[in-house]
Amino acid sequence: MICAPPLPPGTITGICGPSGCGKSTLLTLIAGWEHPRRGMIVKVGVSSIVWVFQNPHGVARRTALDHVAFPLVAQGYGRRAASATALEIMERFGLGEIADRPFSTISGGEAQRLLLARALAVNPDVLLVDEPTAQLDRQSAVAVNANLGQVASTGAIVIVATHDPATQAACDTIIDLAADLISAGGQS
Repeated sequence: MICAPPLPPGTITGICGPSGCGKSTLLTLIAGWEHPRRGMIVKVGVSSIVWVFQNPHGVARRTALDHVAFPLVAQGYGRRAASATALEIMERFGLGEIADRPFSTISGGEAQRLLLARALAVNPDVLLVDEPTAQLDRQSAVAVNANLGQVASTGAIVIVATHDPATQAACDTIIDLAADLISAGGQS
């Protein structure tokens, strides 16, 4: 059993271990979609949780900009203000050049970064990310890992399930489910 310390805002925690050890299940428990059979997960000061799944999904014909602007419109922004703010966020993720492209035409790495940008637009207290680099080339994976840091820099608690040693190295804390071990600095 792992008793994890509090996860402070502005940090990235990696959850690692072999396939089938419970990484995605732990994310599901943190999200509140399921309840633990034993023990508990305590969330203090958490009002919003966003999950970016392993396989990024979007609306094929909607533009990349639409995907980031939508949560802003849902928060009450006017369409013009939402688009301007969404474009600023996309620029931070190196996605400004694809703003007008339909989701169906962007690469896997662009889609993963786009969904992280959309998560930033939501301004979550907790961001859950499941295997964000599993299907990406090394260059795209490096960009995604940097973007995780950008989201954490807004004060979000970022929790990422990963097999990728480079993603683990980008984490402040690692929870290794197979070894029942919590370590600092991406070293497990």
